Amino acid sequence: MQNVAELEQTNQREIVSFRVSGKDFSIDIGYVREIRGWSPTTILPHTPDYVKGVMNLRGNVIPVMDLSHRLGLGPTEPTERHVIVITVLGDKTVGLLVEAVSDIMSVPADELKPTPDLASTSSRDFVEGVYMIEDSLIRVMDIHQVFARETGGF
Repeated sequence: MQNVAELEQTNQREIVSFRVSGKDFSIDIGYVREIRGWSPTTILPHTPDYVKGVMNLRGNVIPVMDLSHRLGLGPTEPTERHVIVITVLGDKTVGLLVEAVSDIMSVPADELKPTPDLASTSSRDFVEGVYMIEDSLIRVMDIHQVFARETGGF
């Protein structure tokens, strides 16, 4: 894997792609700490409906967000095939419940297409843009917005 300086020189962006409600999404690899298999969470009262609960990650208690529910695509009933993408943004560590991680890839940063104006406001808030990779479109999540308090995050 290339280091950050090499990626900046080649104008490449490293992303991790995953499936949520049968749709392809991605985030920059720099926000991903690890990928874990699904394990049941402990529910806490009075949390947003898209929070599945909390989990113990090597002695740290972290929230697990149902990304499908957070994006307005409906709640997920996790199975042993689902995974949790452990993400870090600043001092926040959050697990994102997704169907499966698809790939880790380098993509040209300048090929990111903006989210279409016809998309709903919430889609534009959570999706930074899209990449055309082979015959599919992969949405790039704006992890800052997914975590933002103003949009119901943490």
